[in-house]
Amino acid sequence: MEISKKPSFKPEMTLNRIQALTDGIFAIAMTLLVLSIDLPDKDLSLSGAPLHKYLLNQLDQFYIYAMSFFIMAVFWIIGHKQSRYFKRTDYRHLWLNILILMFVCLVPYSSSLVSDFGDDWMANLFFNSNVFIIALLYWINWIYGTKHKRLVYKNFDDSIFKTGNIGSKIFLMVSALAIILSLIVPSYAGYSYLLLIIFYNQKRIL
Repeated sequence: MEISKKPSFKPEMTLNRIQALTDGIFAIAMTLLVLSIDLPDKDLSLSGAPLHKYLLNQLDQFYIYAMSFFIMAVFWIIGHKQSRYFKRTDYRHLWLNILILMFVCLVPYSSSLVSDFGDDWMANLFFNSNVFIIALLYWINWIYGTKHKRLVYKNFDDSIFKTGNIGSKIFLMVSALAIILSLIVPSYAGYSYLLLIIFYNQKRIL
């Protein structure tokens, strides 16, 4: 008497857990960015004109904070837009996203380096390389998930792929420019990211 074998069942891996982890890590990392701004020493008892002068001298730190927050927000939006087209995940995709989050967690540290040592080429190179790696990983994430419609919905078409691909490449080019400027004029390297506002607004890809 033959015993019938039960068909093997492999449930699809859903995106819910990785999305929840991503949102949580981005929220924490973006909150930690504010720690790059130094508070006045209480022992100095600053008030009036001396306090105002102290705050004005921190404008560079506020700019680094705003720039880093903006970059992180763009990354979060890119990840959110990518996940809208993804139907499921797999182990490679999961680990790729975990790798992305590892470098996202590093942004508050690299941002603090630039905030404290804005004129140093190594500090700027570290920060901009951090940003470039995240942009590169998101591009790889997009290519991997959409190739042969591996993880996306069946109605996914080439126009959607091209739009996402252009957005990722623009971010890569801008961060690559920032890396180059880090070696030439470190204090101006961060201004490269203002190009993102122009490109994304013009192309309507974000």
